[in-house]
Amino acid sequence: MMNINEYFDGNVKSIGFTNSEGRVTSGVMAAGNYEFGTSEHELMKVVSGTMEVKLPGSDAFKAISAGQQFEVDANKTFQVRVGEPTAYLCFYS
Repeated sequence: MMNINEYFDGNVKSIGFTNSEGRVTSGVMAAGNYEFGTSEHELMKVVSGTMEVKLPGSDAFKAISAGQQFEVDANKTFQVRVGEPTAYLCFYS
């Protein structure tokens, strides 16, 4: 029913579930630098805080603040820099 995930020595934690709308995770990232890989399309919405994201094909980081979102295609990697604890929702398709 619910999956609990921990990454990067516990600095990124999420709770995931699947319902009639698809698979979703809700999580928190501690301050730090991270690189994530995708296995399917992801739509990530920042709920609280700010993260800087370097998306595939980009040479620069872009700030994504609470209320903003970004997308990453399947089978890609992207980098994230977080200066303070930041919460997110991630929708998979």
